[in-house]
Amino acid sequence: MTEAAGTPSWVLGVDSGGSGLRVGLGRLAADGGLEQHGGLDCAEPVRTGSHGIDAGHLTEQLVPAARALLARAGADAPVAAVCVGAAGMATLGVQLRAELPRALAEALGVRRLALAADAVTGYAGALGERPGAVVAGGTGLIAVGTDLREWRRVDGWGHLLGDCGGGSWIGQAGLEAAMRAHDGRVGGSTALLARAVEVFGPPESLPGRLYPRTDRPAMLASFAPEVAGCADARPPDEVAVAILQAAAGEIAATAVAACLADDGEVALTGGLFRMGEPLLGPLRAELARRLPRAAMVPAAGSPLDGAVRIAAGLAAGSLRLPAHPALLHLC
Repeated sequence: MTEAAGTPSWVLGVDSGGSGLRVGLGRLAADGGLEQHGGLDCAEPVRTGSHGIDAGHLTEQLVPAARALLARAGADAPVAAVCVGAAGMATLGVQLRAELPRALAEALGVRRLALAADAVTGYAGALGERPGAVVAGGTGLIAVGTDLREWRRVDGWGHLLGDCGGGSWIGQAGLEAAMRAHDGRVGGSTALLARAVEVFGPPESLPGRLYPRTDRPAMLASFAPEVAGCADARPPDEVAVAILQAAAGEIAATAVAACLADDGEVALTGGLFRMGEPLLGPLRAELARRLPRAAMVPAAGSPLDGAVRIAAGLAAGSLRLPAHPALLHLC
């Protein structure tokens, strides 16, 4: 404990991503247990500029949210530790590392700060501080694994260079099959073509609607549930089934590469896996074949839960997850 004996330590977890900023409050009690005290969603996603993630904009939203949570909980001590988990932290966190420790110390009395990639807070939320690997799937796809001595990151390179098996990857494969059917080429799917027309309009208009968009990966990913729907139809569309089987193979390969030991735990987290059995069925089979000694377990919590856990470990001086200059930077 960082406080005097018997005094609880308040900790904050932060989850910053493209959909917004969330703040969670926890209390590390005298017996070492962690009590969750709720969370708040902030108004808008944190801006990213020429210097990376905007530390000032993050602080402007985080501090009022933290004060509101502390007041609601009746906290009467400064914040012992904060963990900020952010998408892009590894490459865009320079300004946060330079400015956030002092800003939070002055505003909230923060003594310890962890700056983490969102994949690491996702890991901590899903598996806690146990060895294994976590695959986070949404529009993109990334996996991280640890043996509690080092981290291994796999993929997360964006839709042009990777994110294999993720939402944009599945959506693009589905739209390609739709266009093949439109052209009369081998490998097309009339079922996927019908879904593409319903969602996006005439096939000839799709390139003009897709290519200029700055949110092209999200637009591609929006078609992934349509692929799952066609695969789950009765009778199933064989092209859609094959796309999801291929995606399962890519996801399993990513999980295998992230595992530092072949007998750890593997958890899945993120919206991609809400597509259900059309993807999860073949993925379970692939993981069982490629990692027969690993246990596939449900994610215990969210990335925000993971950020609160990391902050609690930092406050107690008991954090077992290894520090890393890009993935988990301790201040």
